[in-house]
Amino acid sequence: MSLGVKRNPLKRLCQKIILSCAATAFVRAAIEENADLAAFREKPTPVVLAGVFAIGFSFLLGWPAIFALGLLSIKLQTPWIVVVGGPLTYGLSHLVFLLGMYLSGAIYSLIFCRWLTRITMERCLAWAAPERHPHSSR
Repeated sequence: MSLGVKRNPLKRLCQKIILSCAATAFVRAAIEENADLAAFREKPTPVVLAGVFAIGFSFLLGWPAIFALGLLSIKLQTPWIVVVGGPLTYGLSHLVFLLGMYLSGAIYSLIFCRWLTRITMERCLAWAAPERHPHSSR
């Protein structure tokens, strides 16, 4: 074994995955168009606000509610509370989340996803290929 720099196969695999994701049309367009959250500066409609509230409420119905069911089942020494109630509660949280996404609209979801994609991929590309993306943050 040489004293030189070791090649890390996991790092090379991660870099390859990042570069292949960066080659997709969605990621390229998000970076080239500098996707931002400017659309969120407009005043939201009551339906959009209801959708955002439903999304936030779905997070409370998810793991925190299952945790509370687990504590209750331990306290009452009845495991069926969490065995049956856990999946039901988790499924309900998904339905509430989907309702919120429907009410808040696909346009806002797409705007947010494009922005998040741009931010994430710029940071990943700065790590994976700094010579190709000198303008990315980091």
